Amino acid sequence: MKMTGAQMICESLVREGVEVIFGILGGAILPLYDTLPQYPQLRHILVRHEQGAAHAADGYARATGKVGVCFATSGPGATNLVTGIANAHLDSVPVVAITGQVARPFIGKDAFQEVDITGITLPITKHNYLVLDVASLPSIFKEAFYLARSGRPGPVLIDVPRDVFIDQAEFHYPSKVDLPGYKPTLQGHPAQIKKAAKLINEAQRPLIIAGRGVIISGAYNELKQLAESAQIPVITTLLGISCFPESHVLSYGMLGMHGMAYANMAVDAADLIIAIGMRFDDRATAKVSGFAPHAHIIHIDIDPAEIGKNVRVDVPIVGDVKAVLQELNKLIISTEHIDWVQQLDDWRKEHPSTVIRDSEGLLPQFVIRKIYEVTQGEAIIVTGVGQNQMWAAQHYWYNKPNSLISAGGLGPMGFELPAAMGAKVGCPDETVWCIAGDGGFQMTIQELATIVQEKVAVKIAIMNNGYLGMVRQWQEMFYKKRYVATPLSGPDFVKIAEAYGFPGLRVKHKEEVVPAIEKAMEEQGPFLIDFMIEPEENVYPMVPPGAALAEVLEEPRKEVPAWSRRSTP
Repeated sequence: MKMTGAQMICESLVREGVEVIFGILGGAILPLYDTLPQYPQLRHILVRHEQGAAHAADGYARATGKVGVCFATSGPGATNLVTGIANAHLDSVPVVAITGQVARPFIGKDAFQEVDITGITLPITKHNYLVLDVASLPSIFKEAFYLARSGRPGPVLIDVPRDVFIDQAEFHYPSKVDLPGYKPTLQGHPAQIKKAAKLINEAQRPLIIAGRGVIISGAYNELKQLAESAQIPVITTLLGISCFPESHVLSYGMLGMHGMAYANMAVDAADLIIAIGMRFDDRATAKVSGFAPHAHIIHIDIDPAEIGKNVRVDVPIVGDVKAVLQELNKLIISTEHIDWVQQLDDWRKEHPSTVIRDSEGLLPQFVIRKIYEVTQGEAIIVTGVGQNQMWAAQHYWYNKPNSLISAGGLGPMGFELPAAMGAKVGCPDETVWCIAGDGGFQMTIQELATIVQEKVAVKIAIMNNGYLGMVRQWQEMFYKKRYVATPLSGPDFVKIAEAYGFPGLRVKHKEEVVPAIEKAMEEQGPFLIDFMIEPEENVYPMVPPGAALAEVLEEPRKEVPAWSRRSTP
């Protein structure tokens, strides 16, 4: 049957299983919005800034495993999506962004609100399209969703001129995709898997580094089977957190710049690294020449471009993590590494990276720990970037699969609030906590209006230290405490919450923390807590720039309480 381009888009979205769209309308995309009421199964959420739309679609996709969708108009609408698209690209998140464009006769004429958004997003999308023929829309949408969710997931942008929304053509939705040049490798090469199994079975000090690829492929059981069969300690990247239960006896936390000291020491001493669905980025490896100096390296990843890019690899295996591990596990000999595991346990006792010291002031680590205790580890935690992100990664224990959503590769401040909104929309029955800094929160604070209008019951914890905290920490440690442009004023966040129409509390003392968190949990709708934390509290451990993982700096301390990471979960 004949349809307009706008109808084709809506029909294509329905056929791809889309239920929610985040966006803002404008002149170029208005014909598409005018068509939305014809498709009541598509819920549109009106955000207050297009960056919020992209981050919300990202959070929705990470929480649900579905493709997130966002709309924006031409020009500034499209460019406002760029940060969110880049973030999804670096973190391998399936997002389809649909932008309006000026009408075809005006393209290239510097028309009002015209930008070359396909050119701008070429390096930060898996693929993008400029639609010049309305009849091509169904095949483009079929391809776009396939590309976004298959292989290594990522964002796809579809730019649609205004007159294409209005044009008509016959609608024929393809049943399958034919892309001869795009064939992701899912099954690992059998010979490479055999080589990997041989190294694992012979290793004395093996170590698994698990990344976000485990979560994307849903390889939780396969990872656990590998670790338990060969008694291999497991550490994770930042985005790999929650792919392996952190209360497990073989779990040793996160590695990297702010990873656990004992995890970094394990990398330095290992004779075999089994890297699974991770990309050896600089925050994980620190000084590359000093990374795992005694180890052979097995690297399993679906993207061949990642293998050997940053770190030498002895056994590369290209394939889907779940499929590869299923075959690898068949070849693993059950064994024990008693001395090696005991060594890691000793390091954990000697270097208690997540012990929280006593303090008269309010420590953010204490706040995060109490959120964990009150939620009993059952919440989805969505963080911003910086100190709040690291404290949330270190001091909330993630036993529930896929329960940490955080911006890794791009590191955009302001991710947390719209992403938490997207996660809660996608998982309405889950408790979602947004962990924010007072700096990042102000970058997308306007999305509080969206949360209220759409009745999204996100719980918000602001770590308010009056600084751009992570940059201030670097200024303290490496720039002789020259706090240039990091002291930060802000509004009364509790009054801001009330102005938007929902309750909030300010917390200054330790004894107020648990009652405030319990109050937030009891509230049916959104709730904000402004935690007035120690202004110059630093994140430890820390690997200084240019140093190797083994050169980790630990928190200076005099006396610590006798409770550690392993004793609480």
